[in-house]
Amino acid sequence: MDLRALETLRAVRTQGGVSAAATVLHLTPSAVSQQLAALSRDAGVPLTERIGRGLRLTAAGEALADAAVDVAVAVERARAACAVFLDRPEGTVSVSAFQSGAQLLLPGLLTRVAALGGITLECSDEDVAQSEFAGLTDRVDVVVAHRPDGGAGWPGEGSRLRVVPLLREPLDLAVAADHQLADRDAVRPEDLVGEEWIAVRQGFPVAAVLDAVAAASGSPPRITQRINDFSVVEALVAAGHGVSLLPRHTGGTHPGVRLLPVRGVRAGRRVEALLRADVAERVVVRRVLDELVAEAGRFGSPA
Repeated sequence: MDLRALETLRAVRTQGGVSAAATVLHLTPSAVSQQLAALSRDAGVPLTERIGRGLRLTAAGEALADAAVDVAVAVERARAACAVFLDRPEGTVSVSAFQSGAQLLLPGLLTRVAALGGITLECSDEDVAQSEFAGLTDRVDVVVAHRPDGGAGWPGEGSRLRVVPLLREPLDLAVAADHQLADRDAVRPEDLVGEEWIAVRQGFPVAAVLDAVAAASGSPPRITQRINDFSVVEALVAAGHGVSLLPRHTGGTHPGVRLLPVRGVRAGRRVEALLRADVAERVVVRRVLDELVAEAGRFGSPA
């Protein structure tokens, strides 16, 4: 069986269809369909089936996609077995992070990796809904993702996806400097009943943390704005247009904003690195990952 076709089959599963898989593989949808058809002929059984206007894997397709992971891991392990004998393994590693995570971790990571020599980092910021982070690993080697405290794990974790904990970051209440709560050392959920909130869009991890705070207060939040750019959120908070939840390590940079710890509820997020199982075998990727873990350790533990 063709390794490229097996890769295509995996992408169709993780991306949820031919068109999305074609995008991450830099192929046309027609080329993806042709590879799937050839793979079905090799396998001797149908690997996909039509569902309305879409396509999904059959039971045989799912089984072969699982086996394709094992094949890809074995190939990368074989390459790594030789790479460890190099004095200085070289290569390019792509890393993406959600925006505040990029602000926190990428500057130090670039410095650390530059000191190793021989490895080129290609960095990007990817602000996506929580359900979309795992899919980014089809086109990015290391994906720095976040999920709320107590949130569900990542699809495919352990079999198709490697998850490396980096740190737990508290989410603090952001208020204007002249807000009635601004002189507190901390707040509790019941203190926030009736406040107007500036929240992120639904489906993003911080939104789930706000839901937890509201549930602990016994009152639904009064959300007046939904904005994902934390720098804009801080400007609105400073101007007195509401309160918000902001990450402790990168929030509170605006002089008119105060950050207050939230007591009585787990208000935080887990920051983790996501990698495809085969990509995690690459020596240069492992070295970058080691430096990423070390850099994250400057800001806290994964617990």
